[in-house]
Amino acid sequence: MDRYRDDVEEIPAEACWELLGPAGIGRLAVVVDDEPEIFPVNYAVDDGTLVLRSGEGTKVAGTVPQAPVALEIDGHDPSTSRAWSVVVKGRAEEVRRGHALMRALELPLFPAQGGVKDRFVRIAPTAVTGRRFTVADPAAWNSSSAAGRRTPSGSVPWTRADPGRR
Repeated sequence: MDRYRDDVEEIPAEACWELLGPAGIGRLAVVVDDEPEIFPVNYAVDDGTLVLRSGEGTKVAGTVPQAPVALEIDGHDPSTSRAWSVVVKGRAEEVRRGHALMRALELPLFPAQGGVKDRFVRIAPTAVTGRRFTVADPAAWNSSSAAGRRTPSGSVPWTRADPGRR
């Protein structure tokens, strides 16, 4: 693992996929009408790709065939006071029919928001990068209020640390 600062280490792609596997919640960045948009999404890892489930709208519109997108997840390991961030860049494509749609329907994708969520988008990665660093104030990250906001993997999502982010 390369270090580009004393407190920051690059995470190898294989380890990034391990972090991606259980997390399930991230932020999708798309470009719509030449403007960047960012959306919270849940996702599932499927055979070296990421699959999202959504309703009709801007997220799906931003994933026109082969559109460049990025998905970011991050978290915190309270046992080590280290935070991490993983970014997947790639091309998105809506999953519409056949075996690919049947496979997507079987994935553990459970949207947080109600409503019709009948659209699936697959991201084929072109780059998977990550970094890990020591948290500046471990006491705040290891507090009981942070414990209630852990992802399924036991890590704490960034949204707790920055209430200004949506």
